[in-house]
Amino acid sequence: MASPTPFLSIFLFFLITVSADPDMLQDLCVADLSSGIKVNGFPCKDAANVTSLDFFSQALANPGLTNNTFGALVTGANVMNLPGLNTLGVSLSRIDYAPGGLNPPHTHPRATEVVYVLEGTLDVGFLTTANKLISRSLKKGDVFAFPKGLVHFQKNNGDVPASVIAAFNSQLPGTQSLGATLFGSTPPVPDEILAQAFQTSSGTVKHIKTRFQPKK
Repeated sequence: MASPTPFLSIFLFFLITVSADPDMLQDLCVADLSSGIKVNGFPCKDAANVTSLDFFSQALANPGLTNNTFGALVTGANVMNLPGLNTLGVSLSRIDYAPGGLNPPHTHPRATEVVYVLEGTLDVGFLTTANKLISRSLKKGDVFAFPKGLVHFQKNNGDVPASVIAAFNSQLPGTQSLGATLFGSTPPVPDEILAQAFQTSSGTVKHIKTRFQPKK
């Protein structure tokens, strides 16, 4: 058999070694969420105190309540409530959508997302850095991938509830919802910045910001 070309060798090396999260250096490193130590991730819990509960969760077992502004709810199973995922580089979420519900445009800065449709139908899409919309209608059993860091959304245009399981290649993928990030930040983004960016008036920006204020 011919030896692989230098380009192929470099490509395979890159494919094998590059991942969203750093590789683990031991069998397990259950997150010690109570530690005051700040590291990239979480320090390890004493192995003598590790139990099966550190690797178990029922967070995704039941549908989430969707009686909110957007008619959708994301429920995560990540390192924050499943500490055994620390250093493993994976996590899950369940997303439930009421009829007409929307998971609004957002990004995951640390992970690629793959969704599997449990029930219902969804219209989904993501935007490339060339501003091209890649979209598709999904039904029960379908799978769709959203590349790391790209803006994406899911919308239930059906008459019945829908739900998906989402998988991520990060223990804590992070989420930035565009509307809440730009119009609901603390401290706020100056009105004139947003007005110029969106080619609108400061008055319109102020009105939009009222829609993203924390509920009292």
